[in-house]
Amino acid sequence: MALRRLGGMSLLVGLGLLPVLAGAAGKCERLVVTGSPDAPPYLWQDPQDPKHLIGASADLMQQVAGELGLKVEVLYAGKRAQALDEVRSGRMDLLLDAPLTVNELAALDYVHPPLVRNDYLVWTRKDSPLVYSQASDLQGHSGALSQKARLTQGFELFAEQNLALVRTPNLTQALQKLLLGEVEYVLAGRYAGMAMAQTLGMADDLLAHGQAVDQPGLFLAVSHNSACNDPWLRGQLAKKMTELPASGLAQAVLQRNIERWKAQQKQPASAPNQ
Repeated sequence: MALRRLGGMSLLVGLGLLPVLAGAAGKCERLVVTGSPDAPPYLWQDPQDPKHLIGASADLMQQVAGELGLKVEVLYAGKRAQALDEVRSGRMDLLLDAPLTVNELAALDYVHPPLVRNDYLVWTRKDSPLVYSQASDLQGHSGALSQKARLTQGFELFAEQNLALVRTPNLTQALQKLLLGEVEYVLAGRYAGMAMAQTLGMADDLLAHGQAVDQPGLFLAVSHNSACNDPWLRGQLAKKMTELPASGLAQAVLQRNIERWKAQQKQPASAPNQ
């Protein structure tokens, strides 16, 4: 995709103007971004316009970009692995929901702090005898987790060594196993679990324990190969990410997108399952 920068340098005659325009010359007119197409309420493919992604992360990015005077297009680039490849190559500029992994530091610049933190909670049936206050309480109990879940590397290692977790193709199947008594708990994101439980009519039967078992960040990650990757952009995005938590905007946007996604599930053309 062609990426255009603010031009006009050829019109400069006076050398005195060069320092003033040094910063502006690095500012992109347009950012092309992508992410996971099946992670409501953060991101999912727009059923009305499948070329685009919608959700809380997309809305927050649009808000931030507008404040910086940037145009942003949030495009569908295929499944998670395909989206990552598009950003690595520089064909797209930025990944909206990158988990922080050491391996990707060779290809991506992560913007700190994260756009949002995805609290993973322990979900049980309301009549469950399981008592949970910390991760070690889950040892010896059967659990389920969607294959699409992205946890921190530290918790992934803990789970592999200490927990009996069944990986299901999506969150729907994990929650169904829980309701049927095939597992004792499910690990799911606070908002994704809430949206799915309500959509499936399970909300009255399930309990989300408030203490997060893991808190992976969903980061903005700019491709090393993006023509838009410069200190101005990274610095301005980091500033906006620092301001977001205090603004309360993320919470409101997440709640709005839970309702948006639930409403779409009631329509004939349903959005992808997480």
